[in-house]
Amino acid sequence: MANILVGVGGGIAAFKAVLLVRELQRRGHTVRVVMTRAGARFVGPVTFTGITGRPAVTDLWDPSYAGEVHVELGTWAELLVVAPATMNLLARAAAGFADDAVLATLACRAPDAPLLMAPAMHPRMWNRASTQRARDQLAADGVRFVGPTEGLLASGESGVGRLVEPDVIADAVEGALRRDLRGHRIVVSAGPTHEDLDPVRYLGNRSTGRMGFAIAAAAAARGAEVTLVAGPSALPTPPGVTRVDVRSALEMQTAIQQAAKDASAVIMAAAVADYRPAEVATSKIKKGEGGMSVALERNPDILAALGAARTGARPVLVGFALETDDVVGNARRKLEKKKVDLIVANHARDGFGGDENLVTLVTAAGAEELPRASKRALADHILDRAFEVTE
Repeated sequence: MANILVGVGGGIAAFKAVLLVRELQRRGHTVRVVMTRAGARFVGPVTFTGITGRPAVTDLWDPSYAGEVHVELGTWAELLVVAPATMNLLARAAAGFADDAVLATLACRAPDAPLLMAPAMHPRMWNRASTQRARDQLAADGVRFVGPTEGLLASGESGVGRLVEPDVIADAVEGALRRDLRGHRIVVSAGPTHEDLDPVRYLGNRSTGRMGFAIAAAAAARGAEVTLVAGPSALPTPPGVTRVDVRSALEMQTAIQQAAKDASAVIMAAAVADYRPAEVATSKIKKGEGGMSVALERNPDILAALGAARTGARPVLVGFALETDDVVGNARRKLEKKKVDLIVANHARDGFGGDENLVTLVTAAGAEELPRASKRALADHILDRAFEVTE
């Protein structure tokens, strides 16, 4: 368990910081709170004092501290997380300002203490070039970001700028504390593939890519060098992840083969099309009077090819099985046929969209059904098991 300092910025999402503190405490961590003056206008410091048992710090000149409060807090914290991180706070942090309790404490954190920021603001503020420059600068300085996500905002509008949920931030915090995947190169595939019929139509599937993106984010948070090979998806690239965008199964095969060289693990979370049109029309196919037939040909089985080519224990190979019946049985057969180490199996009704999932982890040793959980939490379970089965 760790000493975690939560910094609270001045946004309407500050109320969720209370839930974040509670969630971190529930997981066994010791939590203290430091706030900007604007943050204290949204949530009273006494609220955090009541739930942590320690005064929430809002003033660098707090007379109750014999020394320098920002130095004491920065030294105490094993990890710092700012939620919400507003546009103003990001800009000032990127510029190196240390003129309030939060920023001064961030500046005094121990060199090995991870810093996470969870932005929250109106989409127009998040999309400003200045905000993105600040984010990029902070990321280059080693700050890790959690969100923002897309959803309903306090204004009643929707867009990317909403603070991610407290449990997701807590998952990221615990991933950052672990850093147990340093030195590993991990390749993750995510999303659907689109197989073109003509210049405007394609064969596809309902995959959102959320599970694969969550695994990539978790692996990067734990210190791995991560390459994410993504089919068509509007999801943002997780912090610290190298993203390769592809469209078709053939493009994904090429990208995976290139990225998998010297990889510790390849996690195939993508929903790769089994078939593609045998011929792709060069112009839009016009509607005729009768029916229409499309000849299909098999796409390569990327995971099976990796399994057949592997000569040792590396890379660890993880596949996914989305089934409509006999979920575990089909997963076991896939495990054996494709010569992989782990299959993440789930029913089709649980597999598409949403931030939660219900999966069963299938290895040669047996099957373990996990409780329903966020995809980010499941990502850590999958990574844990992937490296356990080859030890």
